Amino acid sequence: MPVNQKNTVLSVPEGRGREGHEMPEEVAAALIVCGGVRAMEERLPDEEQLARLCAFHRACADPVRLKILFMLFPQPLCVCVIKEVLGIADSKLSYHLNVLKKAGLIEGEPCANWIIYSLTETGRTCAGCRLVAR
Repeated sequence: MPVNQKNTVLSVPEGRGREGHEMPEEVAAALIVCGGVRAMEERLPDEEQLARLCAFHRACADPVRLKILFMLFPQPLCVCVIKEVLGIADSKLSYHLNVLKKAGLIEGEPCANWIIYSLTETGRTCAGCRLVAR
């Protein structure tokens, strides 16, 4: 599909892509309907949104962190309960909680000598938790 210097679709007479490679006719036609390459580029998330999305997926890519999310889904918990259920060292638990906090999935609220962790709104909408929660 020929494009000009601004990556705007000009036409699809030969079904060729930006580099002159063959492109299936149905893909070329759909590309024109959606506004062309430029319109597609404009729909991409900005760098800040992509960074947040990457942090979210990295946070959810570890079984220990997923277990923490599942544990917090029904109610807030203190660190001592999370530690007891997971059976991991304080330093390891602290690391995982920190990753989840930085991703915006959990928050900690001081309560006397404890910190009570709960899911944020973003954490509550975690699709995996909703799919598996009982």
